[in-house]
Parts: sequence; structure tokens; C-alpha cells
Amino acid sequence: MKHPLPEIALQITGMNCAGCAGKVEAALNSVAGVTEVRVNLANRTAHVGGIDGEDAVKALSRAVKAAGYKAAPFSTLDSASRQKDEQIKFRSLMRKAGSAGLFGLVMMAGGWLDLWPSAEAGQPFWIGVGIMTLLVMVFAGGHYYAGAIRAIWHGNSNMDTLVALGTGTAWCYSMVIVLYPDLVMASARHFYFEAAILIIAFINLGQALEARGRGNTSEAIEKLISLAPVTATLIRDGVESTVPIETLQPGDMIRIRPGEKIPVDGELVEGSSTVDESMLTGESLPVVKKPGDSVTGGTINGTGSFVFQASRTGSDTVLAHIIDMVQRAQTTKPAIGRIVDKVTAIFVPAVVMIAATTFMIWYALGPGIDYAFVTAVTVLIIACPCALGLATPMSIMVGIGKAAEHGILIRNGEALERVGSINLVALDKTGTITVGKPEVTDIISDNPDQLLPDEILQIAATVEAHSEHPLAAAIMAAAGERNIKPLKATGFQSHTGQGISATVDGHKVFLGTEGLMQANNIAVSSKAGEQFRALAESAKTSLFLAKNGSILGIIAISDPIRSDSADVIARMQTLGLKVIMLTGDNLHTAKAIADKIGVDEVVAGISPQDKHEKISQLQKEGWHIAMVGDGINDAAALAQADVGIAMGSGTDIAIESADITLMHGSLGGVIRAVTISKATIRNIKQNLFGAFIYNSLGIPVAAGVLFPLFGILLNPVIAGAAMAASSVTVVTNANRLRSFDPDR
Repeated sequence: MKHPLPEIALQITGMNCAGCAGKVEAALNSVAGVTEVRVNLANRTAHVGGIDGEDAVKALSRAVKAAGYKAAPFSTLDSASRQKDEQIKFRSLMRKAGSAGLFGLVMMAGGWLDLWPSAEAGQPFWIGVGIMTLLVMVFAGGHYYAGAIRAIWHGNSNMDTLVALGTGTAWCYSMVIVLYPDLVMASARHFYFEAAILIIAFINLGQALEARGRGNTSEAIEKLISLAPVTATLIRDGVESTVPIETLQPGDMIRIRPGEKIPVDGELVEGSSTVDESMLTGESLPVVKKPGDSVTGGTINGTGSFVFQASRTGSDTVLAHIIDMVQRAQTTKPAIGRIVDKVTAIFVPAVVMIAATTFMIWYALGPGIDYAFVTAVTVLIIACPCALGLATPMSIMVGIGKAAEHGILIRNGEALERVGSINLVALDKTGTITVGKPEVTDIISDNPDQLLPDEILQIAATVEAHSEHPLAAAIMAAAGERNIKPLKATGFQSHTGQGISATVDGHKVFLGTEGLMQANNIAVSSKAGEQFRALAESAKTSLFLAKNGSILGIIAISDPIRSDSADVIARMQTLGLKVIMLTGDNLHTAKAIADKIGVDEVVAGISPQDKHEKISQLQKEGWHIAMVGDGINDAAALAQADVGIAMGSGTDIAIESADITLMHGSLGGVIRAVTISKATIRNIKQNLFGAFIYNSLGIPVAAGVLFPLFGILLNPVIAGAAMAASSVTVVTNANRLRSFDPDR
């Protein structure tokens, strides 16, 4: 397999917004030899192409540090510890948000109920409140102040800057009133302790939600890694020994016993068996393996035993490449359009400049320094990001909750945003379009007058009772549903790749393919042959049942199409979505199913790498893709797609690789996810408008532009009211989503 270009993966610390990601990317690009940089804000990682080695890592770390952030080597094997770190961060932020929120609400309620004394009458009380507020601010928001200091030190500004300025100014202004009330005109003597605390509480809540979403991103990699066994049975000089999988080399001879996982890729040299390759193909039926056939690491052996020669080991195996593709795809996902961060990059320095200019103008031209101070502080207070901290997380919380009500589990806000912009849906076949569980669909008697379908099923179940093949499981399940009990059989024999035989009541019975019939000189009538081919045209696996050299009938088995697949696909197309099928199954079967459900395009017989590359190719053509699958073979494609959607009935790895999981096992969840996404993003934009309208209208008034004409000077109390009003607007609007019906 082709080796990837040299690449270094880094974990970035201190990156909190889109502006931060841009600065880190610029810093990494400045290092000599770098050809490509991919910075992922969601999981705080950067992948740098073109260079490798310890010296390169040191050079990159220095560049990141010079930009005001920290970088350390990143490894997929460290995913468990990173997940634990995110869980710790989530709990810490929630504790901080809770403590700050409780204190702020108590202070706000006391103010509304007029329980607190005035500045002049209760100075000792307010000094105590100021000290308590400062302690809570340091405990709950210390990381914002540290981030703001780092940003300023490196000549940057970000959300931390705005949080620190707004809350710090609110506290300082309040303490000035407490200690020196005469410096401020009586009408402006209003405390903003609760505002400073509540701003920090809301921002912490938003960051806690992000940390929780990031904490799960490593589980897909962990579960892929766990597919490979830890040890293998190595045969060397005729002696078998158990060795760690890491020590295996190409050319080694390895023994595989029944039920064992195959450790690396290779080729059979002795024995035969059936191998469950569903991790690669998504197909539930095991594949017969005989000398000369290839086997893949991570797949599971059936009941046979064999020896194979290793051809690819370590990072060269198919499984290792799937792991690498999933990890790379996760880092190349487009960052969410964080409107708040983009606006903040301009908004923060603009507000500071307006506040400073306001102070200087009023100090030079106004009636006194108190006017200059009040106007400058009012500008900063009305610009506080209280509502901005709520605008996005509130809508996302409600939107994700609404999706959960309909059995749609959405990993994070990024997935919720992206799914609304898709224009192409790529569907896996087995377990996605179909149920993923083989069932007996047809029982045809060659002579209905003499042999009933139930009798045929009884004979077949008698033979299959000794088999562990999935087709046997389907036949036994059908017999159980009809309360048919198998007879006694002897002389069971498996005919590799063709079927089975046994002796039932003294009669030789064969159950299998047309090739098995021919090999045992059993004539297949033209009528039976036509029936067999007709069933094959309907994408069904058919087996002949013969006794004493004569055909008794045919049993057909297939993976049934989900009852709503065709209807949902038609609705997708009505919404303007292109629908294609990507499957590892053969083209004949895939086309037969595609004709029934009406997909636009079929790509069949493809490997996991091919699925991944097909998604990547379509993205380059300008498509925004949702990949829907349920198998390990879909993991890389799910991660590469703009939105990965896993069926809840699928494998854990598919679910962990995906952004969205459909717990009800219906493709209708895709349409619901799209409509919920669009409603949520629309709601977020409304929230942002509500959050900014007060700033946009209030800042000029706070700066005093109306004072020369109308004598209007915005009081900090009004600024606080505007801040509160923007929060109420955002919360109320976000809660409107709770009544949204995605099926309407």
C-alpha cells in the first residue's frame, strides 16, 4: 500500500476561537519545509505535512509558542487520556458555571427585590460583596483573564479579551462606586457585580458543551485499534509460539484457530475456513477461504483452522490504513462557521477603541471626568458578551434535544450545523438500506402436490442444524418461527463454497448451489433453473434442496430492504438531494436493490478505501455529503464525509466514527436531522441578531452621540438593562425550537 507523505500531528493548547486557529495555522506555515497545514479547532489539533523528525517537532512547537499557544506531539494511541482530560474539563467548567450562576442570580434577585442597601448606606456590605465577587470571578473565570493577558502580550485579541474587558470593567466600575461614590454622579451609581458573574457563568456553560462533544472523538480510533488481537500464534522451524503482534514480519507463518481474529494481512497456505469480513465489506455472509486466498487483519475466522503467510504487518495492514484514514478525515473536517468568533475578531478592538476615544473626547470637551468615565464604562458594559455567550449554545442545546426526541443522537454543534447544508446523501447497502439480517424469503417446492414448503424447510433445517453459517441461522430462525422441529441427521459434511450434505432418515440430502448439484450428478430441471435465476435477479441467495439424487425444491434467502427505504429516498430527492449507493456487494445484487428503491447512482464492489476516496472525490467536485452507514467498513467514509450518519443498529465503531446516530434504524432520521439543523441554524442567526442589535444601537448612544443634540446620555443602568434584554431575547427565541416539528 502507498505510504502517506511525512506528517507531524500536534495537540494545540490555548486555541479557543476561529481567530486562534488562523494564528496557529500562520505560525506553522512559517516553518521551513512545511507544505500543508490542517488545523482542527474542534479537537484542538494540527497536522503539518512535508516535514518529520524530532527537530521538526521542536521547530513547530517554537513557532506555536511564539504565537501565544502551546504544542505537543499528538498520537492516536493517546486518545483515551485526551478523552479523560475533556471529561475533567467538562466537569470543571460546569462546576464553575454553576457556582458563578448561583451567586449571580442571588445578587440579581436581591437587587430586583430591593434587599440590598445603597452604596452610601451599606459600604461595608458592598465591600464584602465586591471581594466575594472578585473571588468568584477568579475561581470561575481565571482562565479567561489568563487567556486575555496572553493574547494582549502577543498583540492579539479574542473572545477572552472581550470577556475579561467586560467583566473586569464591570467589577472595577462597581468598586469605584463602593469606595469613592462621589466620583460618579448619583444617577449612575449602579453596581454591576451580578453582570460580571453571570457573563462568566454563561461563557463557561458554552465551553463546557464543546468539551463534552470533543471528549468522544477518540473512541472510534480506540475501537478500531482494538480490532487487532494483541498476540498471534507464530510458526517458526515447526514450533508454535505466542508472540506480540508488533513483532510479526512479512513472511512469517501464522496459525489461526476457530473463532480467532486474524492479526495481520496475508495469504492462506494450508487449511480452509470461512472468514467474517463484515468489517471490510459490510456484508453479513462469511467468505470461504482456501489456499491462495488473501485474509485481512482484524477479520474473524469461522469454525475452520488454517495457516497463512503474513504479507503486510504493522502500519501497512488494511486495518492500520483504515485507522489512519479515520484519524486524518477527522482532522480535515471543515470548521464550523463560528459567527461569534469572526465578529469578535473585529468587535473587540473596535469596542476598546470606541471606549478609549469616548473617554478622551468627554474628558477634553465634557463637563467633567465623571462624564468621561461613565460614558467609557457604559460603552464597555453594553458590549459585554452576555447574550453572545448564550446565542449559539442555547439553540444548539435545544436543537440537539429536539433531535434526541426523534431518536437522532447528534455528537456536537458542528454536526448539527453541517447536516443542514448537505446536497448529496451516500448510502451503504447492508444494514442501512437493508435490515442487515438474512431471512428466508421464498420456499419453492418442485412438486407442491407431494411436498409442502414446511416439509422442505424441515429437511433443510435438519441438515443446517449442524452448521454455524449465517444462511443456516436464517433457515433455523425460519423453522423456529413456524414451530418446525428438525429431524435426526447423520454424516454431516461441509462442501466448501458450495453447501452441505447429511443423511436424513437413511436418505442422502444435499443443500447448496447449482455447482453442488452438478458435482453430485443431480439433474436440475429447466423449470427449477429458471426459478433459481429469477430469484437471483431479485438479489436473493438461493439454495437447491435435493434428496436421493432429485431436486425437492429451492430455498431463497436475502437481506430484506427496510420497509421505508424507497419512500424516504423519494422524499430526499424531492428535497433536492442526490442519493447514491456505495457498497462492497457485487454490482448485480446492488443494481437489483437500487432499481427497487430508486437511487440516482450505484457504486458497487468497493473497499473501505474506495468508499473513502469516492467521498473525497465528490467533495472536490463541490458536493456537501452525508454518508450513511452501519459497518466498520464505513468508518473511514463516515469520518471523511461532511456529515457521517450511523444507523443505531450498526457497529459501535461506525457509530463512534459518525457525527449523527439514527437510533430508530430508519433512514427517515436523515430528513429529520436536516430539517432540525436548518431550523436550529436559522434560530442561531436570529439569536445573534438579537444579541448584537442592542450593541449596535446602544454603543453609539453610550458613547454620547445624542448628547449634543438631545442631551441624552445613556446611563450604565440602561446599559445593564439592554444587556439583560438581549439575554432574555436570546433565551426566549431559543426555546421556540422546543415546539418545532421536523415531520410537519
